[in-house]
Amino acid sequence: MEFQIREYKNYNRQEILALYQIAGWSNYTSDPDMLEEAYRHSLKIYAAYIEEKLIGVIRVTGDGYSVIVIQDILVFPEYQRQGIGRALIRKILEEYQSVYQKILLTDNTPKTIQFYRSMGFSAVEDIECRALIKMW
Repeated sequence: MEFQIREYKNYNRQEILALYQIAGWSNYTSDPDMLEEAYRHSLKIYAAYIEEKLIGVIRVTGDGYSVIVIQDILVFPEYQRQGIGRALIRKILEEYQSVYQKILLTDNTPKTIQFYRSMGFSAVEDIECRALIKMW
């Protein structure tokens, strides 16, 4: 299977909502206008395509100089474990290689943790830090 990674510039509500719905990310899907605004105000978004079909996306926030946050990375289930998520992360890490802090929050499952560790990420506890978050 051959796929392409390119910058996501033209927001398509239907294709983006389908991706978030299948991932079960209801905080986003319950407020489609908020999700669209989040995309419009993101630092960078890349998407994976097979021909013109969206199969995955990575969305980054931050200042792009001292910190980036990999806010969302999603790949349709039927395309997972085929290198797409890895390619999306590599694209971001390459583009922002000089940025000091590259942050992401993820599900606490062995599969997910193993994937991000294989991409060079560490748990904050491993570097003697603590992550805090405030959610409404």
